[in-house]
Amino acid sequence: MTEEVPMPTPYRFVTPIPKRAATGTVAAVYAASARELGARFAPHLSPAPDLHAALWAVLRESLVAGTVPRARKEAVAAAVAVANRCPFCIDAHAAMLHATGEHDLAGAVVRGEVPDPLVAWAKSTRSAEPEPWPFPASEAPEFVGTALANHFINRMVDALRPGSPLPGGALRSPSRRAAGLALARTVRRSVVPGESLALLGSGPVRVPVPVPASAATAAWAGDGPVGVAWAAFARVAEAGGGLLGATARAVLHETVGRWRGEHPELGGWPGSVLESVPEDERPGARLAVLAALAPYRLTESAVAEWRSTVGRRGDEELVRVLGYGAFVAVERLASRVVVAV
Repeated sequence: MTEEVPMPTPYRFVTPIPKRAATGTVAAVYAASARELGARFAPHLSPAPDLHAALWAVLRESLVAGTVPRARKEAVAAAVAVANRCPFCIDAHAAMLHATGEHDLAGAVVRGEVPDPLVAWAKSTRSAEPEPWPFPASEAPEFVGTALANHFINRMVDALRPGSPLPGGALRSPSRRAAGLALARTVRRSVVPGESLALLGSGPVRVPVPVPASAATAAWAGDGPVGVAWAAFARVAEAGGGLLGATARAVLHETVGRWRGEHPELGGWPGSVLESVPEDERPGARLAVLAALAPYRLTESAVAEWRSTVGRRGDEELVRVLGYGAFVAVERLASRVVVAV
């Protein structure tokens, strides 16, 4: 009998839950996102179903639902992806911009241009001094929610699903435009706000919460569907910190607190910021710091070292510890964006 050869996968370090095996919230997220986005949302996060569902709720209620034109929010998402240098997300949101008919805007954002104040603001949300809001406070849940959700998504994509979603992995304008045309009907579909909230809180978080959720009530998010989704997401994402030691968490927060939006240096980093972390906490600290500031530099050896620290750490724990690091960075960005009103 010939040995079966594993099929290649675009994902690294984790095995997503297949569509045919999905149940509960994972199946619900897959179904809703296929209908409303045109593709299954973030399968690489499915090993942690509550985090997967909460992030989908934030993205869905801020970017997909709401009253602000979808094209304006897709421009924000694309500009955030450009600022973070996330190839997958650049292509995905450029394609969505094409789907809305904004072909010139899609090309301009991908080229790094700043065609209007909204794109300038979105790109600046990675920096230490973001631009003031170019929109009224009533639209903040949708615009800020879209930006922050995509800062998190970019990090987790670069860590676990790098590359392009387009055929052949080519970052080419014709490919983006063709993908957009195929999604045109999807982006025009009417979406009822709040429907994703039924997916939240369906089960307990299975790691200890180390500190109270500091972002559970975000002033920018309000008390509507985006605010409810963000509070649930913050609670689940912060719970991943229970997989790190106290010193590792402190160093992560200190490192992110000093960060001003730059892409970290190549030599000696992140080893140089982990010197004060005890040896047994260092593998987890490395993963979290990388997820926060340079997820594209996550390596097989770093993941393997962490998996071997306590028993056999699985995909769920990996998604949660990376999610915690990514969330600490996003929470820092959120504090700066809110100040810049």
